Amino acid sequence: MPRHILFTGALAVSLLSGCSFQGESHVKASSPGELSAPVAKKIPHEMTIHGDTRVDNYYWMRDDARQDPDVIAHLNQENAYADQVLAHTEPMQAKLFDEIKGRIVKDDASVPVKKGSYFYSSEVEGDNEYRTYVRAKDFAGTDKTVILDVNALAKGHEFYSVGQLSVSPNENLLAYGEDTLSRRVYTIQVKDLTTGEYLDDKIEGASSSIVWQNDNQAFYYIKKDPQTLLGYQVYRHRLGTPQSADTLIYEETDTSYYTGLSKSKDGEQIFIWHSSTETSGVSLVDPNDPNATAQVFYPRETGIEYGVAKRGEWYYIYTNYQAVNFRLMKVHQSERDDRSQWQDVIAPNDKVQLVDFTLFDNHLVYEQRENGLPRTTVRNLTTGEEYQLSFNDSAYASYLTGNAEMDNSAVRVYYTSLTTPHTYYEFDLASGKREMLKQTQVLGDFNPDNYQSERVMITARDGAQVPVSLVYRKDRFKKDGTNPLYQYGYGSYGSTMTPMFSTTRLSLLDRGFVYAIAHIRGSEMLGRPWYEDGKKLNKKNTFNDFIDVTKALTEQGYGDKDKVFAVGRSAGGLLMGAIINQAPELYLGVAAHVPFVDIVTTMLDESIPLTTNEYDEWGNPNDKTYYEYMLSYSPYDNVTAQDYPNLLVTTGLHDSQVQYFEPMKWVAKLRELKTDNHTLVFKTDMEAGHGGASGRFKRIKEDALEYAFFLDLLDKQGK
Repeated sequence: MPRHILFTGALAVSLLSGCSFQGESHVKASSPGELSAPVAKKIPHEMTIHGDTRVDNYYWMRDDARQDPDVIAHLNQENAYADQVLAHTEPMQAKLFDEIKGRIVKDDASVPVKKGSYFYSSEVEGDNEYRTYVRAKDFAGTDKTVILDVNALAKGHEFYSVGQLSVSPNENLLAYGEDTLSRRVYTIQVKDLTTGEYLDDKIEGASSSIVWQNDNQAFYYIKKDPQTLLGYQVYRHRLGTPQSADTLIYEETDTSYYTGLSKSKDGEQIFIWHSSTETSGVSLVDPNDPNATAQVFYPRETGIEYGVAKRGEWYYIYTNYQAVNFRLMKVHQSERDDRSQWQDVIAPNDKVQLVDFTLFDNHLVYEQRENGLPRTTVRNLTTGEEYQLSFNDSAYASYLTGNAEMDNSAVRVYYTSLTTPHTYYEFDLASGKREMLKQTQVLGDFNPDNYQSERVMITARDGAQVPVSLVYRKDRFKKDGTNPLYQYGYGSYGSTMTPMFSTTRLSLLDRGFVYAIAHIRGSEMLGRPWYEDGKKLNKKNTFNDFIDVTKALTEQGYGDKDKVFAVGRSAGGLLMGAIINQAPELYLGVAAHVPFVDIVTTMLDESIPLTTNEYDEWGNPNDKTYYEYMLSYSPYDNVTAQDYPNLLVTTGLHDSQVQYFEPMKWVAKLRELKTDNHTLVFKTDMEAGHGGASGRFKRIKEDALEYAFFLDLLDKQGK
């Protein structure tokens, strides 16, 4: 939850009394005894393209510097109003916070991962908000030493985040990025792990990706554009020299691409990743050459995606070349630029999606998804023999993780389900024998046998079968349409919301909620075609699927049609905005967190961070066809004079992904046009960005706020 905003002096008087300063946003007058909602000033701003003129009365709310007095004043007014409206829920928020926090083990540690001579892990103690990073010579941590204490670094900062930690090949130096503004722009520091002292080297305006040269004398990093926040230049920094002397290794001139950095498992290759929504590629840098230049692995082709991993003299290539659901190929390093020499390792399958893979000295482990269900296979690369890893649940999420070295004898897998806490297994590569390394402990009276998960298929209006993951508490659920329903969705970028466990969610399930994840089109739950059918000119399928799931779940008795709540974040916030324009009557309450709701204006403005990267996702509105289609569903442009559900909207002033002014404008327009008396509150964390508050317990406050908001609506409905 955003930090509480305190007001003093004249401004406080004006806010609480409903007065305003001339020409500024003001507080809407209301009946005696009623709270006052802020009303924003209107300054018409015309935007014309394709012969169509839109008038945006709240365009003035955009301030890239985030210092405009009128903007800050209005955000403060909204925060003050939200605090007033939600004041009576503070006891419930506090109860939920304590309840959720009470399930969390205060002293906890991650599973150590071996890299070089050390096992690396992180731990958290007591009421500390942040983790401490440690390493030891053995898995048990008998000689454990601290390499970075984030709690100490975060002191004095309202927001603090550490990016990727990168240890030099000789294991004596640690480079990491820190972000104190929540804009995902990092300052890279270098710490000497033998002395604990910091080097004078400091890199400003970078991403969090850092890769060392093998002589320990230099590292590679990505510089970000200060306006678009797009990482686009790869530099080599030599220790002991100023940033101004760094060598430019690669510059991405196409603003529709993201740039990434990593190193091969054997440490003998640096990868520069080039990725847009529909096209990707790789360049190679030799970490053994202090004067290395970037060499293209294989030229980029529109619509073709590929990524690579290295095993000896062979490269393994994950690609969608002639494979809608991706395939795995390999090529000898001497023939990488001749695609006719690429050989199939895992052939393409239109019904089975290849999701991920990892390589070992003598084994390949790969993940696939069929009909939305995952499976993991181990292949002996000498004999070709295969076996599948076995798990307990019928529907679950699993990911390859922590497999940092080629000579590991076991593969590590993260596993969870809607009823199974986060679990880490190791499977012996030779025998398949499974060992549990850790399962997250849930304090209190949690018993997984008290909860039931289901996977159902819902028929959408066009006949498509939409998977839905459900979980509820057995003794609180009756399939008679009386339970409150919490429906979550995302549905963009091919991102798949897998059925994962949540200790926070238990507070809803224990109060009788049915929790549903709608795996709508725009995700890749049913493979790559499922994603393609929910993007660009098919985007409305995403919204229709979510609405159709809501209707079906209530018709089938999973939820009360008068007690439905919907939640989405970021692009899922766009989903929320679209569904409440189209079918507001279906939802009692909606939470839209950092919502992307002003899609047309944003996608027409290339100065806004990430815009050009999104053309392959949403379409380019400079093309009239895409403009008209996007305009037909844009949440902000389609706000009308109608009743809307009760709404909780949140954002962060420093959000680098969805700028704060999108939800700010949206709320202002909703206040102007909505015809109901339902609650609409807008909370801005004046210190945070897209990911919300930093710190493990601060984040719980945001969840407690949302849950209390919904529970209060149920309580009012009961009265």
